[in-house]
Amino acid sequence: MSALPVEISEWKPAPFDLKGETVFAIGDVHGCAAELRALLATIARLAGEADGRRRLIYLGDMINRGPDSIGVLEQWAGSEEAHGVDHVDRLMGNHEIMMMLTVVGGPHAHKAETMWLSKRMGGHILLDQMAARAGRPAAHADQGLLHDALGEAVVHRLQGMRSHVRLGNTVFVHGGLDPHAEVEEFLARPWLIFTEARWAWINHGFLDWKQGFGGTLVVHGHTPPDKHKAISGMDDTHLFEGDRLCLDGGSARTGIVAAAEIRQGRYRILKAGIAFENPASSDAE
Repeated sequence: MSALPVEISEWKPAPFDLKGETVFAIGDVHGCAAELRALLATIARLAGEADGRRRLIYLGDMINRGPDSIGVLEQWAGSEEAHGVDHVDRLMGNHEIMMMLTVVGGPHAHKAETMWLSKRMGGHILLDQMAARAGRPAAHADQGLLHDALGEAVVHRLQGMRSHVRLGNTVFVHGGLDPHAEVEEFLARPWLIFTEARWAWINHGFLDWKQGFGGTLVVHGHTPPDKHKAISGMDDTHLFEGDRLCLDGGSARTGIVAAAEIRQGRYRILKAGIAFENPASSDAE
């Protein structure tokens, strides 16, 4: 099967200061393994052309909805060498939070599982994939199913996910920042508190904020283009504006997985896949 197309935009100016690193950041993938494969091949090629330290940051929401979340996770868990970069950071999205809370248990486990397995969130698709891979029916996800279906290497990566990466003047995070909260306190909230870890869930109050974040630039995913536009008023949601850059292409709902190559003072957008119309509800994130 031929590789899916990857569109690379022209360079655009933006005041990123990444301490000399070239950063590739990938937005929401949601089980779109073929699109991620095409994107990673392009990133490896572009990384080979870059000078200095090269970093890849996954912004979270690798799983659910799409046809092959396990295939996505197997690529996501690959080494720096496999990705063609010097360092890989794997951030946690709200979809990973729902799955991990389901698996580890605790006071939020039941609500997280109900939300995760809902049609809107699409976790039932991944649960079915894991059951098939493990060779047994599964009505619930637990640590045994995760290990049997995903393998030790992927589970190890899942257990090591981070809330954010700060590099120079930029924070990379799944959802965004609350302009009314102290940044470090906001980002330090543990994922175990579920939706109160708002760095993985926020969109209203972040995308419609026009006054910046105290000099911090924010690269994020989480909010697909149609919902982003409804909140921010932006026609092109993949432009750097308001000290934000969103890299959610809509993935399983649009056919597009988006990313960016970010260098000192500039960035360009990478989009893998073939756009299609999906009648899924516009409030999914």
